[in-house]
Amino acid sequence: MSWNPTQDPENPAFGCDALETLIIPRARDIGGFDVRRALPSPQRQMVGPFIFFDQMGPAEFITEGGIDVRPHPHIGLGTVTYLYQGEFEHRDSIGSHQMIYPGEVNWMTAGRGVTHSERTSAQTRGTRHSLFGVQTWIALPEHLEETDPGFEHHGKEALPVISDGGAEARLILGSAYGETSPVSMPSETFYLDVVLAPGASFPLPDNHEDRGIYVSEGAIDVAGDRFETGRMMVFRPGDGISVKAGPQGARLMVLGGATMNGPRYIWWNFVSSSKERIEQAKQDWNAADWEGGPFRLPPGDDAEFISIPPELERTRPKEWK
Repeated sequence: MSWNPTQDPENPAFGCDALETLIIPRARDIGGFDVRRALPSPQRQMVGPFIFFDQMGPAEFITEGGIDVRPHPHIGLGTVTYLYQGEFEHRDSIGSHQMIYPGEVNWMTAGRGVTHSERTSAQTRGTRHSLFGVQTWIALPEHLEETDPGFEHHGKEALPVISDGGAEARLILGSAYGETSPVSMPSETFYLDVVLAPGASFPLPDNHEDRGIYVSEGAIDVAGDRFETGRMMVFRPGDGISVKAGPQGARLMVLGGATMNGPRYIWWNFVSSSKERIEQAKQDWNAADWEGGPFRLPPGDDAEFISIPPELERTRPKEWK
């Protein structure tokens, strides 16, 4: 996804000593489709290299409905799409055309510039269907911000699964608990889809600098404090952390890794360590020179594109750490 709700997540006070930050995203309805944004937030803009975190749905489409994210650009980041329910049809300007289903992962590296679209397939539109998942952006290391764009898809069976008692964790990205995902990562990262049975416990990996949890479903207890669906917790480095699912169980996205070597600027769909680079990308996209310019439209989906919202034109990139 690359829509950009203007609402910032809330950052309330909390009592758990193990926590550094608690983030409560604000929901925004986009044509009957809920998006909850946890990152960036005013107080904690990144968790490791993760600079953007959106929960998509859950949404139910009865007839002829679906998602149409028209072609739009990115620079300086990688997008990670992971679904619990539903499907997307991905197309991009380097020629990738890939369906994604629950438990699989799409990893697209924007680098110096890429354009992509995400839509509900024509076959699915004719049926009653649902959509529920998470999309994140990962800021690239500075020396890779201008790398060539790339795309990887890995099926559900390719991602390692760690099970212990009532906990099952699918490793989407990076390394944790002695396992490594097949997805090519440019920096130290971990990203897990964790399903907990009622009352089951799950320890956070302790070998990463930044660690966070997002509660997608259910509720968890951390050191005696309870956290419901739609909460992101960022934990202090070095503390041993274990969470316990509530009586209905829980589903979590567990994420983190090494912090960036410096701040990143973010503006619309662009991320960079340089404000000037973002300004150049803005000019390039506005020029709409799909033949001679640095941006192309995806083959098979080149009849339309998303323009930069007029209300953003006079704004400046924000610096996030």
